[in-house]
Amino acid sequence: MDMDASRHEKYDALIARCRSLPPIPTAVAHPCDASSLAGAVEAAGAGIVRPILVGPEAKIRLVARENDIALSGIQIIDAAHSHAAAEKAVELARTGEVAALMKGSLHTDELMAAVVRKDTGIRTQRRISHVFIMDVPTYPKPLFITDAAVNIAPTLEEKVDIVQNAIELAHALRIEKPKVAILSAVETITSKIPSTIDAAALCKMAERGQITGGLLEGPLALDNAISPAAAAIKQISSPVAGDADILLVPDLEAGNMLAKELSFLANADAAGIVLGARVPIILTSRADNVRTRMASCAVAALYAQALRLAAAAVGKLPEEQAAAERR
Repeated sequence: MDMDASRHEKYDALIARCRSLPPIPTAVAHPCDASSLAGAVEAAGAGIVRPILVGPEAKIRLVARENDIALSGIQIIDAAHSHAAAEKAVELARTGEVAALMKGSLHTDELMAAVVRKDTGIRTQRRISHVFIMDVPTYPKPLFITDAAVNIAPTLEEKVDIVQNAIELAHALRIEKPKVAILSAVETITSKIPSTIDAAALCKMAERGQITGGLLEGPLALDNAISPAAAAIKQISSPVAGDADILLVPDLEAGNMLAKELSFLANADAAGIVLGARVPIILTSRADNVRTRMASCAVAALYAQALRLAAAAVGKLPEEQAAAERR
């Protein structure tokens, strides 16, 4: 098979699945540069999102004119600056007017500060975490990496939420029983490397039902997680080893380096989404290409649909469910 022709087939499949869904209403916070504005408009043109642009209207329209971006039919809510845009976008999510958020040209920390604010944010009881959904040309399926962008040095308890978030995202993407590899430098357990202790504990927690919906294995070194040959050499007998769907990294530094190594050395694309809030949050980068932006939006749309179906199953809309959790 031609590698170049098949490189994006995993993302193309995700985007194609959104064609049967209505566009997801999405608040785009401060889309005041060509990259973020074009990304929202392109996703709207593909029928994945219905964007509501939140930011200084005059600046947004100026960027659109200077870059030949058509804004006809797209709603704009005027907000004086990036802080106000973040707060208003989060308010739209909190009141149920949108089912997703998208980062514009403001800093990630600025948007997330509004998301996690105690009185006006959209936190739930679940820890907020980030997942890269990577399309790696040399790997046969999408590869999830978590957490490489939000939690710097997560505790064992925080890793429980991080892995559960990723498992539920995999379910939304029709991966029935995702295989979770808990990464460390080695595959043996030693007190000298704390991440191996966490890995062992997480696997036992999964056995006891504290983590559900996935198959967990760890500690595993990266080669044992993604290479059947490496797992066989080390005599690791596990349905996860060599065939992981999700890589749970020890900390943000390891995850960030891994994701960027795959992007820049293996020509992988990295769609990104934040989970654990009331709505999915699409984090895009100025370096993202069109397909990666589309894939991030598609993942958010599929996850938002899963949230709504789950809420409907218990007779609550997402905003009602979150209110019940706070009580």
